[in-house]
Amino acid sequence: MGGAWERLIQTVKVNLQAMLPTRNPTDEVLRNTLAEIENLINSRPLTHVPVEDPDAPVLTPNHFILGSSNGLKPATRLDDRALILRRSWRQSQREADLFWKRWLRDYLPELTKRTKWYSNVKPIEVNDVVLVVDPDLPRNCWPKGRVISVNRAKDGQVRSAAVQTITGIYERPTTKIAVLDIRREESVSQDPGVPGGECCDPSVGAAHQDDLRR
Repeated sequence: MGGAWERLIQTVKVNLQAMLPTRNPTDEVLRNTLAEIENLINSRPLTHVPVEDPDAPVLTPNHFILGSSNGLKPATRLDDRALILRRSWRQSQREADLFWKRWLRDYLPELTKRTKWYSNVKPIEVNDVVLVVDPDLPRNCWPKGRVISVNRAKDGQVRSAAVQTITGIYERPTTKIAVLDIRREESVSQDPGVPGGECCDPSVGAAHQDDLRR
């Protein structure tokens, strides 16, 4: 009992201990960063919970806490006179982005367990509804799509797949794909559906980084 959330707390502590000794943030920056981390952790998809429709949004802890997958409000421009505040905000955003990359590398294996050492599960197949999990995407971004083709190695194992999302088709290794459990008997259409959670176009990440550099 409690092993799941204790594991999440451990990943937060490990990554914070790796980040903070070289940065020495102020109390306000640390408080804001921890709030971002809290929202980040609670935006993770609960992929073990089946959904009835491949187009349905993916259930996250934030749905129970905030009523939606992401409770963040759209970012607003700060007055140039509040220079210190803006710098502190940018610093906390950079800390949150760094934590996202480090934490997702730890959490990714939990999402993509498919080896024989864990359980007997079927390999990724065409028409599977999946999440694309990539540390290089903007934080809190969990693009959802449908597998349209798979690539097998000489041993017959699926090593990568082409995933059709709302923003295009992406080739991803199976280590960066998490299959969703869809309880649906009838045949499904080829539409990729909408992204789960607060998913976004990967190009948004570049715009976000440009905003932080201003």
